[in-house]
Amino acid sequence: MVDEAGKMWYPNEGAYKGAMASIDFNVPTGIETDEEWNSIRTWLRPVLVSIIKSKKVLLEGVTFKNSPSWCIHPLSCEHIILNDVKVFNPWYSQNGDALDLESCNYALIINCLFDAGDDAICIKSGKNEDGRRRGEPCQNVIVKNNTVPHGHGGFVVGSEMSGGVKNIYVSDCTFMGTDVGLRFKSTRGRGGVVEGIYINNISMIDIPAEPLLFDLFYGGKAPDEVTDEEKDAVDTSVPPVTEETPAFRDIHISNVYCKGAGRAIFFNGLPEMNISNVSIENVVISDAKEGGVISQADGVDIKNVKVYTKDGKQLTVRSSKNLTVDGTSYAEIDSKGTSININ
Repeated sequence: MVDEAGKMWYPNEGAYKGAMASIDFNVPTGIETDEEWNSIRTWLRPVLVSIIKSKKVLLEGVTFKNSPSWCIHPLSCEHIILNDVKVFNPWYSQNGDALDLESCNYALIINCLFDAGDDAICIKSGKNEDGRRRGEPCQNVIVKNNTVPHGHGGFVVGSEMSGGVKNIYVSDCTFMGTDVGLRFKSTRGRGGVVEGIYINNISMIDIPAEPLLFDLFYGGKAPDEVTDEEKDAVDTSVPPVTEETPAFRDIHISNVYCKGAGRAIFFNGLPEMNISNVSIENVVISDAKEGGVISQADGVDIKNVKVYTKDGKQLTVRSSKNLTVDGTSYAEIDSKGTSININ
């Protein structure tokens, strides 16, 4: 059937009903009963490999292709190993994540190749109230010696991180042509705390967006990104801190090399909950179209970071405090911002 506008074809009425119920992040709303879920069955796209509440899991030397949605989804598992696993999803596969490790404890992701249609190696712990109520962080994870030829993000935390993420070590990975390299994302309403993340020795090439991205306005815009024409339509007020406020802190990134990028770095924190205590050391980003932007951050420490851009601008900082760049401290930088040379 064709929609009312005559622009979109659907295989049947159930697929159309599912599409109309899935306006927000492709998640159906207003579908409650088994009968209602069955009525949109042809719209739903299952996970290819779903492993739930299991212990001592080993996936080794196997290849998965063309998953309808997420490819590999371990949920609430303990002591799980992925070694020499390959995933191949086409670049256009919507929600075609390679690996979504959700609320797992003690995981080892090594020697894998993830060619994804969406995020490649993604750490999650539930969404909004459901994730907070479950209260199972994704923790004690090692991600080492993996290659990502394509994907929306090479290594990703979020956006569903409401149960928390902590004690994650990532090293010796290569991202080639992923939209974003290291991608941390969330939004108001999630809650949860992401902390204790250590990333070292990452190589990237041809990253069209940001090699390093922290975006706490996932799916929206921060107040300082809103144009004059959008101000009446976008709520720019600052809400109080509640259990729905996500927090990203104590994250340490070192020895990252990227050739070819869009914007070199983007920190986009919340006014009510800044990205805090982040260190970036020994990073080289060359052939970037734009320099870096840090906004709404507290306690960022930058050491020996080199950004080479076509426009000559390296780093713009606004609405941030307690910034240190190669030993020089900036107690507070207002919303007007300032440019800092980091070459």
